[in-house]
Amino acid sequence: MFATVKRLWNKYRELIRYLIVGVLTTAVSLGVYWLATATVLDPADPVRLQAANVLSWIAAVTFAYFANRIFVFQSKSGNVLKEAGAFFLSRVGTLLLDMAIMFVAVTLCRMGDKPAKLIVQVVVTVVNYLLGKFVVFRKKKASPAAPREDGETGGVTGK
Repeated sequence: MFATVKRLWNKYRELIRYLIVGVLTTAVSLGVYWLATATVLDPADPVRLQAANVLSWIAAVTFAYFANRIFVFQSKSGNVLKEAGAFFLSRVGTLLLDMAIMFVAVTLCRMGDKPAKLIVQVVVTVVNYLLGKFVVFRKKKASPAAPREDGETGGVTGK
C-alpha cells in the first residue's frame, strides 16, 4: 500500500500540491469575501458585491503567487518581476471571468451570492492551474547544445 501511495504521490505531486494551495487560496478568498460582506460591503448592491469580490481577489492572488512559486511549481526563475507580472496578468483574466459569472449568477439569475462564489471558485481554480502550468511557470526546454552538469554539450559533437 505504501508503495502505491508513493507512486501516486510521485506521479501527481505537482497537481496534489496545486490542489492544496488551491484550497488554501480559496480559504483566503472566501474568508476575505465573507468578512467584507458581513461587515461593510452589502452584496445586495452590485457595486459593493464587486468591491468585495475584488478585495478577496487581491488577497488570494498575492497569497497564491508566493505559494505557487515556492511550493507548487518550485520556480527557479531569476526574473521574479516578469514572472509575478505574468502571474497577476493571468489572474486578471480569471478575475474578469469570476466577476462575469458572479454578475450573471447573483444579479441576473438571483442565485445566492455564497453558493455562486463557491461555484466560481471551482471554475477559476481549474483555469488558474492551466495558466500557471502552461504559461506563467512553464519549464523551459533545455537547448540541445546547452551545457550539461558534466560540462559537455547535448548537441552534435561533429565526430
